[in-house]
Amino acid sequence: MSVTTPRIIISGGGTGGHVFPAIAIANALKELAPTAEILFVGAKGRIEMEKVPQAGYKIEALWISGLQRRLTAENLLFPVKVLSSLWKSYGILRRFKPHVAVGVGGYASWAVLQAASAMGIPTLIQEQNSHPGITNRLLGKKADKICVVYDNLYRYFDAGKIVLTGNPVRADIARLQGSKETALRHFGLQEGKKTLFITGGSLGARGINNGLLACLAQLMKDNNVQLLWQTGKFYIDQITKQVADYGNDIIPLAFIDRMDLAYIAADAILSRAGGTVSELCLVGKPVVLMPSPNVAEDHQTANALNLTEKDAAIMVPDSEAAQKLLPALQTVLFNEERRQTLANNLKKMAKPDAALHIAREVLALIPNNGNLQPA
Repeated sequence: MSVTTPRIIISGGGTGGHVFPAIAIANALKELAPTAEILFVGAKGRIEMEKVPQAGYKIEALWISGLQRRLTAENLLFPVKVLSSLWKSYGILRRFKPHVAVGVGGYASWAVLQAASAMGIPTLIQEQNSHPGITNRLLGKKADKICVVYDNLYRYFDAGKIVLTGNPVRADIARLQGSKETALRHFGLQEGKKTLFITGGSLGARGINNGLLACLAQLMKDNNVQLLWQTGKFYIDQITKQVADYGNDIIPLAFIDRMDLAYIAADAILSRAGGTVSELCLVGKPVVLMPSPNVAEDHQTANALNLTEKDAAIMVPDSEAAQKLLPALQTVLFNEERRQTLANNLKKMAKPDAALHIAREVLALIPNNGNLQPA
């Protein structure tokens, strides 16, 4: 009996770098299989609990969080959270009866995919980094398919399971539309000035913020520069006070919903090097990457090196920001030859159809899926 209404669970989250690709995969699944029923499972209190319903999908929450790097009361609760999340995952799977379970990384993906594997449900994981974390390495041993962004992951996963798909991005970024004039006006920026867009991800990045504050006076000496600065909610008050004297030349925002317009407005970008890298490749603007040193096994540095080795970005470690950040920013803003080279090489790495590619792999895992079998 063929499947005409596929049921798919998508689990994971914790940051925008996990959540927005997950939503892109869901949208692609609905495009290929309009009758599909999709349920998200995320971590209680994390960004997915807000963004997934906004995108029109149902989501259930698990009581789960990662281990802290120092001894805390939260760490003492970790085993309890793991057992609680695993127990609830079994219940969700029994009720929803998915044909496939998809994990995009983050705290919630382990419990759901571990339970799905034990129940004989086909699983697919999406690995966004060039150095996978422990969760996906564990899940990869039982996963039926592993969709990756970088081509150097054969040392971590079974080569027969790996598919090079790229990382899904939001549709509005995959197909940037609108004029630069409109984008600048949306944020209250001025025409005729070089615009630097700063983003540390959905939560902000202390290293980027502090590094930029340290060289801000020198950077802003050139009155042809303006900044659009996504600070993160934890830093917005501090940074707003510190940049008040610059008036409309610096626009600090805790979070930017219209990332498409931010990318259109930008002449250059300063960013972390997580899942955002795939967006940057599609956007194709000259970029300075400051990889977070506070992530599992330093995978953001590995992501950044993957670009710098192809002369597609400039990397500045947090620890070297005092010496290297200002000249790097001046290069991506004003050195036209380098700007063009970086942008061209970055665009060559883009994979605009990643979400559809992954959605086809998901549907292909459904037994007897009839007319849903991808072409």
